[in-house]
Amino acid sequence: MEARRKLNAQIESGTLTVAPGVYDGLTAALVKRREFNAAYMSGAAVAASLGLPDLGLTSQSEMAARVALLTGVLGDVPLIADADTGFGDIINAVRTVQLYERAGVAAIQLEDQMFPKKCGHLDSKEVVAPEDFQRKIEAVVEARTDDRMLVIARTDALASRGFDDAVARARSYVEAGADVIFIEAPQTAEQIAAIPGLISKPTLFNVVPRGKTPPVSLEMLQTAGYSIVIAPGLAFGAAADAVDHALATLRDGDTDTGSQWSPNELFRAVGLDYWDEVGKRFATPTVGV
Repeated sequence: MEARRKLNAQIESGTLTVAPGVYDGLTAALVKRREFNAAYMSGAAVAASLGLPDLGLTSQSEMAARVALLTGVLGDVPLIADADTGFGDIINAVRTVQLYERAGVAAIQLEDQMFPKKCGHLDSKEVVAPEDFQRKIEAVVEARTDDRMLVIARTDALASRGFDDAVARARSYVEAGADVIFIEAPQTAEQIAAIPGLISKPTLFNVVPRGKTPPVSLEMLQTAGYSIVIAPGLAFGAAADAVDHALATLRDGDTDTGSQWSPNELFRAVGLDYWDEVGKRFATPTVGV
């Protein structure tokens, strides 16, 4: 698929792939409109859109259905999709890869937390034995039918077991066949800068403002050698803040928040011009009577 080819080419070229978080058709359309070179389906954002915290409460079928919706809107914009732990053991993870691949993802991300998982920037995360996650990675790599669909292995071990253990796990996941490595929540600028040079595969960095990782710039991450940067909470965090503000304004008696898009602006962002053009081209000619 074109989206998979694009993501592979971006990584091979050394171009930093910046993927904002998406979770519904509107956010996917806006990311495409702003011409980002990828999008990231955030499990946390999808959970929040269902009124749930990021505690592993979303199901395999809910997430796979959301993948299909997002790839349909994004078209040839590569979608990197969070799949948590694979929603269970090895056979569940294999089924997840099959569903995500059919739905058109360019890359699927799995993590080594115990099921049910937690947001990577919450406390008290538990990780499985590295050899157990290695076998899961081996199984999902074997299960995919298109080698261009990348498998991203995430480790959450740094928080509880330290930096060296996280790097050792990451290297073992490379040996198991992972295409991209994601060490979640490095705690210092030195750790952030060191990770790409310690891993023999492309690396991914997670931008989480006010999380457990210090602030960074895209320039810094490019210089360090990261291949992919995701911003999972950007859209749903901004949406929550804007909606909450608008609701408070209306509750206080003001019917115009001053920042709400007009109907024309909103619908143009999700394809109004295209659908109008299709309607005009194929309209039935009016016949006089």
